[in-house]
Amino acid sequence: MLQLDASEFERLVVDELDLLPDDMVDGLDNVIFVVEDRPEDGTLDILGLYDGVALTERGQYGFGEMPDRIVVYREPLLAICEDMDELRDQIHVTLVHEIAHFYGIDDDRLHELGWG
Repeated sequence: MLQLDASEFERLVVDELDLLPDDMVDGLDNVIFVVEDRPEDGTLDILGLYDGVALTERGQYGFGEMPDRIVVYREPLLAICEDMDELRDQIHVTLVHEIAHFYGIDDDRLHELGWG
């Protein structure tokens, strides 16, 4: 298992976010990105989470709404990666996967597209 402290890992997440296409991230309105060690239940099975209301399911949405969150889990990602290149790839895939949920793309469609 790779060892990276929280700040080093967060830097990788930011770097991968910066590499995403502009048309993917420009539409992210009122979304924050968060790095946490593990999901609340302590599992290592979940790499990321979109916590919010998908764009396709929003009715009225405006000023004063709490931001949606995209959470990237450090320990599960470190546990499945053997080197830094694999970690960068997995962070990238996790970010794309969770951003897709913001846009209303479900897991079945993501699997069809090869992002599952």
